[in-house]
Amino acid sequence: MNEHFWLWGILGLVLLGVEMASGTFYVLWFGVAALVLSVLLWLLPDIATAVQLLIYAVVSVGLLFVWQRFYKKSAVDSRVGQAQGEEIGRVGTMVETVSATQNGRIQFAQGVMGSREWAAVSTETIAAGSSATIVAIEGNSLRVKSC
Repeated sequence: MNEHFWLWGILGLVLLGVEMASGTFYVLWFGVAALVLSVLLWLLPDIATAVQLLIYAVVSVGLLFVWQRFYKKSAVDSRVGQAQGEEIGRVGTMVETVSATQNGRIQFAQGVMGSREWAAVSTETIAAGSSATIVAIEGNSLRVKSC
């Protein structure tokens, strides 16, 4: 049995393990290319080392290019752990006055994303005790407007 078959297979599995630890999807394609080459060497064991390296490079870069070309990152991906719009429009009561120059606090009868009270930002002044509506979620605060 050809020892290169085993080397490429082990390299492919190690790279897939690194990918599972990193979660970047970049190392995945190099691991897949090594496994493809391992299978190719199992079928055709007499491929020269230089040709193996060339095939590995071409398959690796080709898979990476295809993935980059067709993978479209959506805006939803960057909002991990946040509501995807379900909370927009909820009405709460201002606990602290908010203005364009000062953050305030807003409170809700039922929790919003796990909490009843949130930091609030706004471009308008909304006095404490007034009702306000969520218009956006910005990090750890809620952008609000008066009702």
